[in-house]
Amino acid sequence: MRRTERLLWVVAMAVLVVFAVPWFLWRDATVVAGLPLWLWWHVGWMVLASGVFALFAHRAWGVGIESPEEAGHTEPTPGERV
Repeated sequence: MRRTERLLWVVAMAVLVVFAVPWFLWRDATVVAGLPLWLWWHVGWMVLASGVFALFAHRAWGVGIESPEEAGHTEPTPGERV
């Protein structure tokens, strides 16, 4: 994995963490479908975060932990995704 892609994953995860709690909506009294707007933001953000995490799990699991060269094998083992 290229260094640029690793950096993008770090930035993506940082953005997900920073906006997970909608501090900027806490004093907003807007209600949508009987629930406060900040709660809708949080639920929607968690759906987005789960999608990003699923993408991360498929594409970049193990980033910064181990590379195939360090592990001593260059071909995928049976059952391993490529």
